[in-house]
Amino acid sequence: MSPAPSSPPSSGPPAEPPLSRNVRILGWTALFNDTATEMSYWLLPQFLVGVLGAGPMVFGLIEGAAETVASFGRLVSGFLSDRWRRRKPLAAIGYTVANITKPLLAVVQSWHGVFWIRFLDRAAKGFRAAPRDALISDSVPANQRGAAFGFRQAMDSAGAMAGPLAAIVLLPYFAGDVRKVFWAAALPGALSILLVWFGVREIRPVAAAPSAAPSFRGFWVTKNRKLSLILFAVAVFSLSNSSDLFLVLRAQNLGVRPEFAPALGLLFNLFYTLLSWPAGKLSDRIPRRAMIAAGYVIYAVVYWGFAGAGSALAVWILMPFYGLYYAMTEGVLKAWISDLVPSESRASVYGVFHWVVGVTAFPASLAAGWMWQRYSPAAPFYVSAGLATFAALLLALA
Repeated sequence: MSPAPSSPPSSGPPAEPPLSRNVRILGWTALFNDTATEMSYWLLPQFLVGVLGAGPMVFGLIEGAAETVASFGRLVSGFLSDRWRRRKPLAAIGYTVANITKPLLAVVQSWHGVFWIRFLDRAAKGFRAAPRDALISDSVPANQRGAAFGFRQAMDSAGAMAGPLAAIVLLPYFAGDVRKVFWAAALPGALSILLVWFGVREIRPVAAAPSAAPSFRGFWVTKNRKLSLILFAVAVFSLSNSSDLFLVLRAQNLGVRPEFAPALGLLFNLFYTLLSWPAGKLSDRIPRRAMIAAGYVIYAVVYWGFAGAGSALAVWILMPFYGLYYAMTEGVLKAWISDLVPSESRASVYGVFHWVVGVTAFPASLAAGWMWQRYSPAAPFYVSAGLATFAALLLALA
């Protein structure tokens, strides 16, 4: 009997399937949107202090209030998206309002104007978040969720890298006039609006049979123990996570010149961009909980370092690790929630998740500003490091 023909030698592991059109378009939308945002964001401390005469408590008020209203926008849009079984229109409205509002920073004459512009910008960001995340989750198979969210985060952070770089280039060209940089940010913002309206395709949430999956309320009552533990740990961590503007202020307090603030954002987002997609892919293969807990520990180390730093050099060393923390947690958390929630309830649960994150931002930023002024610039960073460590333990032991 002749031997059976041998199978051809393997040429290596099978190629990964490409990401869906929606994920790719939403990634590019995020890139242009965040370019517009970050062109302005890293200049806000200089603008508020040097031009408008504000102080750290004002930063806490502006950023805390903005993130709080964003959290309620996420909660509302998530429930509306599941109720109407629509994802794209709500996400597109959020991108549109934000990018119409941001350029108005160029005309404000007091910090009160900055407050309302940031308020509307963050409200629009909140309104788009839950429907967009549900749309991404429904656009890919389960074994690609980490990669999909990681890709979107990578593109988002690439925009956050392009934004500070554009600000660095444009500031000298505009003779240091930050208001002209704010106007220039309108161009990438307009591109993100066009992409989301004309490039993204609607995908209706999958409606499971009544016997197969409960309603959102029934799901929350009967199957939410693990999800509740996650949300509690996220809430504890978010109380430590004050506005990144405090990192910029602390960097300047340690000797980093104000005009180098966009370079800090560039360094942070370089590592965030490079690591987000690989981290998302890795989370498809290892427990997501372990990666998120490790990310929280890295955050604690970074904030402890900012608290105890004695020179500007420490700031430049710590910022890449801050990017690593973001890469290990942002997209991975959303993929983990998607693993636990049926499609028909996904936007609502994302809304609750984003609400928890946002509603704790106001006390976190306000308390950071108060501790800065009442005790020392290092005080809020020590407290944040302790809370982040506790949140990591909650995830590890839950």
